[in-house]
Amino acid sequence: MPQLSYISHLGLRSDIEVQPGGTVMQNALERGLAGINGDCGGACQCCTCHVYVEESWLARLPPMEEMEDAMLDCTAEPRRPNSRLSCMLTMGAELDGLVVHLPATQN
Repeated sequence: MPQLSYISHLGLRSDIEVQPGGTVMQNALERGLAGINGDCGGACQCCTCHVYVEESWLARLPPMEEMEDAMLDCTAEPRRPNSRLSCMLTMGAELDGLVVHLPATQN
């Protein structure tokens, strides 16, 4: 099973095994991890699942769609070049080992 790591804004790391097909947001919500709210349920409409993807992973992610790009301009914490919405990142073998950093605040 793929591995996924969340690092809180305080530097606390949570390493989990995930089933392929679930999003980074869904996996956080299922485990009750603080830092991802997912208020819209994964519809790319609220920005409360904003994460900072570790730089070494950026080239392996699926391309950002126009809607996600626009929504990232509305995040509570500043947008960075490595910002993504975790509802748009579906876990699979190609993302085994993915590391995301959680912002201090979500909307």
